[in-house]
Amino acid sequence: MTTSVRYILYSLAVHGLITYLCYCYFKDQAGYFIASEIGILLSFLSSLWLLQQFMRPIRLMHTGVDAIRDQDFNVKFVKTGSLEMDKLVDVYNEMIDNIRTERTQLEEQHYFLQKLIQASPVGIIILDYDGRITEINPRARKMLNLEELVLQTMIDDTDHPILQKINEIAPEQSVIIPGQGLEKFKCEASHFIHRGFHRKFVLVQELSKEILAAEKKAYGKVIRMMAHEVNNSIGAINSILDSILDIQREEVNWTEDLSESLQVAIDRNQNLNQFMKNFADVVKLPAPNLETASLQKTIYRIASLMEHQARDRKVSFTFELPQKEVWARIDQQQIEQALVNIVKNALESVPEEGTIRFQVQPSPASISIVDNGAGIDPEISDKLFSPFFSTKAHGQGVGLTLVREILANHQAQFSLKTNEDQWTEFRMEFVD
Repeated sequence: MTTSVRYILYSLAVHGLITYLCYCYFKDQAGYFIASEIGILLSFLSSLWLLQQFMRPIRLMHTGVDAIRDQDFNVKFVKTGSLEMDKLVDVYNEMIDNIRTERTQLEEQHYFLQKLIQASPVGIIILDYDGRITEINPRARKMLNLEELVLQTMIDDTDHPILQKINEIAPEQSVIIPGQGLEKFKCEASHFIHRGFHRKFVLVQELSKEILAAEKKAYGKVIRMMAHEVNNSIGAINSILDSILDIQREEVNWTEDLSESLQVAIDRNQNLNQFMKNFADVVKLPAPNLETASLQKTIYRIASLMEHQARDRKVSFTFELPQKEVWARIDQQQIEQALVNIVKNALESVPEEGTIRFQVQPSPASISIVDNGAGIDPEISDKLFSPFFSTKAHGQGVGLTLVREILANHQAQFSLKTNEDQWTEFRMEFVD
């Protein structure tokens, strides 16, 4: 029962009682009775008028509350001429103006923050109170290769290795997480308060390019110095050895053994020269000359080039290539150079009568070299692309370093891993 109904019932009861008393008192005096009844009627009407005056502010408040509940902050009231009502109207209108101004500012700030998050060069992952992924900006999607399906998913329930490690980071903690191949990510967790509760967000930065630049600067200086000193020595030694050989040809009394020894010394110096040249080639690798090329034709050229070595090791080549040509913007010569190193490593790892499988995928354009060799030891998987790291007793570690430089200059994504089926895959994906 509303207040107005209670008031009307109360007024009716009071005025009914007064009417009954007047009837009892003036029942023999018709004039007084009629006058009293008129007065009682006027009093009842006055009480209804007062009720209307009292209820107007309440109805006004109800209208304002409904507008606020509907989030309609454009509703304002005009003054009525009543002092009390006009004060209430002024307070409400001022409150609505303040709410509308603050709401506009919040919407502008929210829009700006959304644009900032979307355009940020840093990956951003935002979680809700329960650890559910609510927002991932485009940079984080590209770096971590995430899909729309991860939204509204508990981060504990994802099978993405990077996300699983990110979930273990405590707020205000920063860690470096290795990805596939050369990828390394710096992840920093923090939190903010939303509706009185803490929500976690993570900033993800890719360190691969910075690490590559620092490593290249460091080993480039060392290699240039080594190449300068060794080449100077080799040039002088070869000149002396060539002179001795010329004298030997004129002096027949020199023994054949000495002649062979001198030739071995020359050959060894030539090998040393080639050794240093391999290192220098990594540092002075030119920028790729990108042209549109067929990945299938590139694969067939490399297979034809390496077929003789594979036949000697009794290794078979198989091809899983789509019939429709897959095109990519690459430097043909450099990519073939990288593939030669990759196939050579695969040939050295597979046993006799092993298999090397060549694969091409159209979307994204990619090449995979897969072999059924011994696989990669987990203890060295993180070191494979370190400068000049080699698992071979006399290896220079130049092959994968050169491959890394070529693919990095192509801005290609690449990885080397042993899959669950125990086949080892080197995969490279090219940008559109």
